[in-house]
Amino acid sequence: MKYQTRKKAIILLADGTIFYGKAVGGKEGSAFGEVCFNTGMTGYQEIFTDPSYFGQLMVTTNAHIGNYGTHKDEVESEGIKIAGLICRNFSYHFSRPAADDSLESFLNQHNLLAISDVDTRALVSYIRDNGAMNAVISTEVDNIDGLKKQLAKVPDMKGLELASKVSTDAPYFFGNEDATYRISALDIGIKKNILRNLAERDCYIKVFPYNTSFEELKAFQPDGYFLSNGPGDPEPLKEVIETTKKIIASGAPLFGICLGHQILALANGISTYKMHHGHRGINHPIMNLLTGKGEITSQNHGFAINREEAEAHPEIEITHLHLNDKTAAGIRMKNRPVFSVQYHPEASPGPHDASYLFDDFLNYIKSHNPQPA
Repeated sequence: MKYQTRKKAIILLADGTIFYGKAVGGKEGSAFGEVCFNTGMTGYQEIFTDPSYFGQLMVTTNAHIGNYGTHKDEVESEGIKIAGLICRNFSYHFSRPAADDSLESFLNQHNLLAISDVDTRALVSYIRDNGAMNAVISTEVDNIDGLKKQLAKVPDMKGLELASKVSTDAPYFFGNEDATYRISALDIGIKKNILRNLAERDCYIKVFPYNTSFEELKAFQPDGYFLSNGPGDPEPLKEVIETTKKIIASGAPLFGICLGHQILALANGISTYKMHHGHRGINHPIMNLLTGKGEITSQNHGFAINREEAEAHPEIEITHLHLNDKTAAGIRMKNRPVFSVQYHPEASPGPHDASYLFDDFLNYIKSHNPQPA
């Protein structure tokens, strides 16, 4: 009978447009953030806990959310990272035998506001036409003017540094300490499945806070370095960019994913820009220009690197293209064991077409002959 007592709710966009829905469960209040959408048919728990979504209101295009419950192993970080959830049909009951709990209980544990019964097809169409923008979801349906004033104070994603909000506070280790290879990973919003993929490939990883110096990263005596995914605009991360320049100069193998890809580009003088509405889903087509093969990939980003600048850069080669809009989805340095991709080869959720990139990283490490400092 919950649906009869649920409160009315609204989505108020920064341009004044309003969409209507109902609060999930009995939760009340408001949540602010940039509204975006993900087209994945599954993997909602992984999406909600992905640090790259920090501060965003997530619209799920799949018509049913919550129908298979939640599981303790299907998280990408400690806790939920989205600012709020917007969906069409919310399932209070789940049917998967392996589930630990319902999605409603999971959201309540993390105090997350969610609204359902929204015309998500119309909302997503509006975002595609008008671009990602700030918004508020709220049960204060009679306080439109007040919500507009609060929403006006929410900073735009462009220029917003968020890595510090999700990065670890102190270094920690992942994997088998007797593994053959050692990796220094810079956490600017890292997903757990990235660490799992590296550990499965005989790597012992030390994960460092986002503002760690190159000297500290090097002190672990790693065989390679890793730049993680993460939220927000890459340009404000000046410390990370400078650290990346030092890693490149050291001649050591370096692999970057998503935000790490953008940081690598900036370290090479290639600019980044905020996309109209970004790429978020698990069926994005990519062309590997090195092999001529296509890949279906998992993506989650609202910023991209400047393709023209990358093509003109004497030390950079574009290795992957997004086939929908021809944005640069992968680069490598011509004379260094350094490469990156804009999408997620760990694909959690998503297809595993791109998991070979972790093997490529290990091949760089295996063939690398360190030069004296």
